[in-house]
Amino acid sequence: MVTTRHIDLILINGYLEALDLAVIEQMLDLYIQQSALYLTAINHAIVNVDQKAWQEQCHKMKGAAASTGLSQVHQKLILIEKSAEDSETKTQHLQALSLLNQQAITAFQQWLSEQ
Repeated sequence: MVTTRHIDLILINGYLEALDLAVIEQMLDLYIQQSALYLTAINHAIVNVDQKAWQEQCHKMKGAAASTGLSQVHQKLILIEKSAEDSETKTQHLQALSLLNQQAITAFQQWLSEQ
């Protein structure tokens, strides 16, 4: 059984009613690729002390996580997107976000394997 705390099953099951399972798998694969790019860009924003880039990349990833049904990733990004904290704190946020993202992807993959 999938741990549902990471994913929005109402949204994902709605996708399943409207879309083929292969399309949902492609959607997750695209999210995995995009989220890796977003996480890299967020890290660059920290290194470059670029608040605008931080907000832009967090905002983009927030939308991608929401549309993919990764609810906890989405919520974490809501909390940190406007953060003007120091680089050390942002690095901690990024580490937590990366872990949460991987856990959510794993939960989604497990859900897919049970369909």
